[in-house]
Amino acid sequence: MGMIAKSFSRKGMECGKCGHLAGEASLSFQGHEINGWKCRCGEEYFNPEQAQKILTLNKLKNSKFEVKVGQIRSNLIVRIPKEVEEALGLRKGEEMLLGVLEGRKIELMGK
Repeated sequence: MGMIAKSFSRKGMECGKCGHLAGEASLSFQGHEINGWKCRCGEEYFNPEQAQKILTLNKLKNSKFEVKVGQIRSNLIVRIPKEVEEALGLRKGEEMLLGVLEGRKIELMGK
């Protein structure tokens, strides 16, 4: 069972269980691979920023947001809520794929 790291450095982090230096490792957190640290005693510590992003994504999963359709010149636009933008790491100018589904539904997919 892993913990979210509270204090770490480039060299690693001190294990809260045994006191040894935990080394960098790729760890599984809620079905996602993230960076972290693993001690020789087996204790795992997750990168806090990456773990928080996954927690936020899981919270937003299957959520629905009411958005407005706007227009810039001849193009229609949909505004994406800030929390979704931050959770997905979306940036201005990023290209995405738009899929058209049945029943006036659309799906945005990263490239």
